[in-house]
Amino acid sequence: MLSVSPLSLEECVEVFKAAGEPTRLRLVALLSHGDLTVSEMTEVLGQSQPRISRHLKLLGEAGLVERYQEGAWAYFRLSRDGLRAKLMEEALAAASPSDPHLARDAERLAAVKQARASRAESYFSANAASWNELRQMHISDERVEAEILKLIGRTPFDGLLDLGTGTGRMLELLSGRYRRAIGIDSSRDMLAIARAQLDEAGITHASVRQGDILNLPLDRESFDVVTIHQVLHFLHDPLPAISEAARMLRPGGRVVIVDFAPHDHEGLRIDHAHARLGFSHAQVGEWLEECGLTVEKIVDLPADTGDAGALTVTIWFARDPRLLIASEPSSSNTGIA
Repeated sequence: MLSVSPLSLEECVEVFKAAGEPTRLRLVALLSHGDLTVSEMTEVLGQSQPRISRHLKLLGEAGLVERYQEGAWAYFRLSRDGLRAKLMEEALAAASPSDPHLARDAERLAAVKQARASRAESYFSANAASWNELRQMHISDERVEAEILKLIGRTPFDGLLDLGTGTGRMLELLSGRYRRAIGIDSSRDMLAIARAQLDEAGITHASVRQGDILNLPLDRESFDVVTIHQVLHFLHDPLPAISEAARMLRPGGRVVIVDFAPHDHEGLRIDHAHARLGFSHAQVGEWLEECGLTVEKIVDLPADTGDAGALTVTIWFARDPRLLIASEPSSSNTGIA
């Protein structure tokens, strides 16, 4: 959430000093379009890597950018929370997009993102046949996504966390609902696709990063919605992932789990690395309740075909009940002894 505490004079000066240099302001402008590595920023600005790193260090110390690790690569993102971030938004809004430096940076950034997209497309093409084969076994993605949107509702919320984000589809689907979002995945290849997809969609208020969904490098109670879309069947023990999702929720927050109902397609273990052949209502419901969440709705979506062996997609919708409990009238207010 945005901070309501005003910055002191010294804090304001710190922010202005950090951004008050041409290269650093150009870096802020670049990062406003999405996460970048030092090498990508070096390519855009045409400056040495040590120089770019020094500027990023100053911006980080002022709380304007954040650094996170993805394997051997370090990514940087623009801070989105607090009044410091708000000051940078105002500064960028005041800058003319036709400024020759900013215009040239934008052109070079487009080339960097195109190279990203090409690498992602190569990986996607190599695996598309396998993914399409699985898609043909269950209901269309469009119908599943329509049900997810219906469950989430139209009311905007602050933070979304997508566990096992894959291609980043949930970040894209819900981009009109959240203010900020993070997608976590262990595969750098999938993250490359997700970044390319977010770039193509022009989504700058979401980022993806490499991480273990069973041990998240994030602060607890930081998100209003957590999605786990077609991920649990890859895990031999899904409970720790659901536990991590619950840990990330703010009071009253919601979890959306999408996965397959029980089936007997043993070939999916070999061809698609599925560890579990679907889940029953009760099985996932028990895990959610064990993690302190209340199941509010379960939706089954059978396949469009009449094939008896087709896969059914199930959606579990659960909520952290703490706000609901806090809002219930106490016995002293109801006259109950």
